[in-house]
Amino acid sequence: MSAATHRLTTAQALVRFLSAQYTERDGVRRRLITGTWGVFGHGNVAGIGQALVEYAAVMPYHQGRNEQAMVHAAVGHARQLNRLSAQAVTTSIGPGATNLVTGAALATVNRLPVLLLPGDYFASRVADPLLQQLEHPVEADVSVNDTLRPVSRYFDRITRPEALIPSALNAMRVLADPAETGAVTLALPQDVQAEAYDWPEEFFTERVWPVRRPAPDPAELAAAVAAVRAARRPLIVAGGGIHHSEAEQALKALVDATGIPVASTQAGKGSLRHDHPADLGGIGHTGTAVSDELARTADLVIGVGTRYTDFTTASGTLFQHPEVRFLNLNITGFDAHKLAAHTLVCDARTGLEQLAGALAGHRVEPSYEAEYRAGKERWERVVETAYRADDDSAVPTQTQVIGALDAVVGDEDVVINAAGSLPGDLHKLWRSRSPRQYHLEYGYSCMGYEIPAALGVQQAAPGTPVWALVGDGTYLMNPTEIVTAVQENLPVKLVLIQNHGYASIGGLSESVGAERFGTAYRHRAADGTFTGAPLPVDLAANAASLGMDVLRAKTVRELHNALAEARGSDRPTCVYVETDPAPTAPPAEAWWDVPVAEVSAREAAVRARARYDSEAAGRRRHL
Repeated sequence: MSAATHRLTTAQALVRFLSAQYTERDGVRRRLITGTWGVFGHGNVAGIGQALVEYAAVMPYHQGRNEQAMVHAAVGHARQLNRLSAQAVTTSIGPGATNLVTGAALATVNRLPVLLLPGDYFASRVADPLLQQLEHPVEADVSVNDTLRPVSRYFDRITRPEALIPSALNAMRVLADPAETGAVTLALPQDVQAEAYDWPEEFFTERVWPVRRPAPDPAELAAAVAAVRAARRPLIVAGGGIHHSEAEQALKALVDATGIPVASTQAGKGSLRHDHPADLGGIGHTGTAVSDELARTADLVIGVGTRYTDFTTASGTLFQHPEVRFLNLNITGFDAHKLAAHTLVCDARTGLEQLAGALAGHRVEPSYEAEYRAGKERWERVVETAYRADDDSAVPTQTQVIGALDAVVGDEDVVINAAGSLPGDLHKLWRSRSPRQYHLEYGYSCMGYEIPAALGVQQAAPGTPVWALVGDGTYLMNPTEIVTAVQENLPVKLVLIQNHGYASIGGLSESVGAERFGTAYRHRAADGTFTGAPLPVDLAANAASLGMDVLRAKTVRELHNALAEARGSDRPTCVYVETDPAPTAPPAEAWWDVPVAEVSAREAAVRARARYDSEAAGRRRHL
């Protein structure tokens, strides 16, 4: 080992180290940390901030407005790049650091890499307490950054410069590991950031982190093949792991050879093109009728890269065949063992390829193919009805907004959403044309994700039309990164749907006996209810004030024209539309467990509890 050293501050060493890290998969090398988002304050301005100036030529800097939003932007970036690249986020101490927690939880829940670099208190304790310090009476080493521990896949506080060396290497290992990745936090005391140290030259040499494609165990593969061959009604549940592994073509090859149909989770939608004869669309509470009908009668459910959330399983009520079994192909044993499944713990693409090879000559019965293809055709007519507007001079419904966007986008466009009533409508109705087109964050379903995520996706895919679909509730949570889009000339397209309230939770509230309480944006009436006129809020004017070009659409015809104009624009552009609140989406095809008050003096809650007990009786534990 060379004895050469470089005398740098800890912050300078970290930024220089990050600029030399790469991933490699299938012989293709990519920069691991492509840039750093930051909002500066005391705790990072004199450390990381100065280091980013020092190494501006090798570490791009992006100025954010909200710390949570910066994490969302980084997560969107990583997802668009199939987790092979990530971004870092630096903040001050105190509220800047705790604002990271929601974004970190979202990243870890969705298994997406992001590097968090919050400032921290003085390691030397020369200033104690200092501005924004949380003083704990019996644990002096606790700081507000400890809130990031449970939502991080790796956490360390760098209390000495030399401690950065093993910690930085571990951080990169976790970020690049397809089974372990998520939020990684290196808490950086502000005095240590500025402290100089003689760093070994090897710390700054280029380092490549292989992204592995582990193959299935031969015994597990043999058991999986036997299970598929024995099944009469197999169904594949495609999860986000297919996209992360770039396994879409391997899935298509398996399906083309065997005829096994595919239903998709929110994260897995687009694993097959919507017009593939075996693609049945979404599954679960927000799934299509054909997917959920087949799920109820499937004797073998083959989960590929899915976590099996309650939306997918309809809270344990969906898979009702008396002898149903599960076969889970997943890169993590933790997920593969869910639902007492046979397991294939491996990379999705490698596993699908080997499974297809071992199943050579096997195909489902023609009657089964005919059944699901007929169901797919019936559902397509439902989609057409939801999209169709008989009067293009009328105010559009929400599903007609989706239909108008469907008519405008190309295969390469990316459509981003996360929360509200839109995820359910999109899961049922959207026609995915490419693996990256459908970008739904539904592991954490975080309001405020869409606009900043669109920035991260746009950075990852320059020249690609990127759409953020948001309702009024989501917009009011987090519109600030519009300013960043304008500053960085990121021509994202925002479709802002105004329906004057929390439409999704309003409907849920009504169904569980809470009578839509607190879900409308209206004046408070004398009796305390929110039944007055809609609030005089102009969200389009707000978007314009933040620098966006704004196109207002009042009718279906104007909406089509505005979407087409926005797609062709090279500036951040908002299409604002007030929708007819009448529900036009197909109803839920499966249950979702939201517990209802067991006793109540209000009739709405009593009725809701009776419905709840009836649905809950169908819940199963798959053992």
